[in-house]
Amino acid sequence: MFSMAKAPKLRAAGRSWLGGVCLLGGLALTAATILPQASGVAQELKFLRIATAASGSTNYDVGGVLASAVSSPPGARPCEKGGSCGVPGLVAVVQTTMGSNENVRAVTQGQAETALVEADVAYWAYHGTGSFRDGKAARDLRAIANLFPSTVHVVVPSASGVRNIADLRGKRVALGEEGSSTAATAKTILAAYGVPLNDIGVIHAPPGAASDLLDGGKIDAFFVIAGQPSAIIDDLSRRMSLRLLPIDGTPGEELKSFYPFFSESVVQAGTYPNVAYTDSVAVSTQWITSTSADDDLVYALTAALWHESNRKLFENGHAEVRGIGLETALDRVAIPLHPGAARFYEEIGLQR
Repeated sequence: MFSMAKAPKLRAAGRSWLGGVCLLGGLALTAATILPQASGVAQELKFLRIATAASGSTNYDVGGVLASAVSSPPGARPCEKGGSCGVPGLVAVVQTTMGSNENVRAVTQGQAETALVEADVAYWAYHGTGSFRDGKAARDLRAIANLFPSTVHVVVPSASGVRNIADLRGKRVALGEEGSSTAATAKTILAAYGVPLNDIGVIHAPPGAASDLLDGGKIDAFFVIAGQPSAIIDDLSRRMSLRLLPIDGTPGEELKSFYPFFSESVVQAGTYPNVAYTDSVAVSTQWITSTSADDDLVYALTAALWHESNRKLFENGHAEVRGIGLETALDRVAIPLHPGAARFYEEIGLQR
């Protein structure tokens, strides 16, 4: 674990930034109220929005932990006295959304200052490819940190004759909701195995609905991208016997070498009841902002995120949050770092 000895200096930077009017994404953060401080000097309460996903989702839960880590409302007990170790005067709030694609638009259009986005979506948006090929490249996107990997699960009934991705030709496959990051990733993986979309029966459905369709025999397979263990797959495995298709061999290696956002992943035997060891790939969830974000703000946010006193928030949070660590903060980051975040990582000697 890298040392957080620089945290007091970084908090000072946060105090300096908060002394003025914060402009982020072209919008001033909302001044909600004025609260008295111990010194008798009023301090303005300001909000930072974190766009996440649907309520109850992994990203929504993770966003809540991030919000706790970077918040330090006026009047809060100081970090050095056992209080909040966030950015002084700041309250981060979590926004529910439809997911990564919407979150990119929210950040670029000033509807949220920061967001949680899958690394492949950030890459495609920045380059104007993939699910963003029909729009303008979002060249103002910037990364704050890599957070945690989510494994690609391709689920089939255990009695199915489908043994690999190529066998999905002629099958009914749920790729995720239309326009979602899951659907875009699924299409990329199918293409790597030489399976064109017109060779399968494409179903657009969220993972929960897709699991019910598979259980009811109405589809033959579905894609879900989730941390391990996925609650949806765990629940389904207790209702029916299932298998996971491997993402391996030459196509799997090509995916990891050609796309900077794919990394190696495995599902260990026993992760789900009666499901065998399976090779796969993972896509990381990352915290992003835009070039409009103030450098000192992002510097202070990054410092607060990795402050050693905030480790307990990660350790006591959602299963995915427990794996978030400074050692992997720059892994698979496929868009430029925000200058404020880059300055923090440079000062502690962490390089891409």
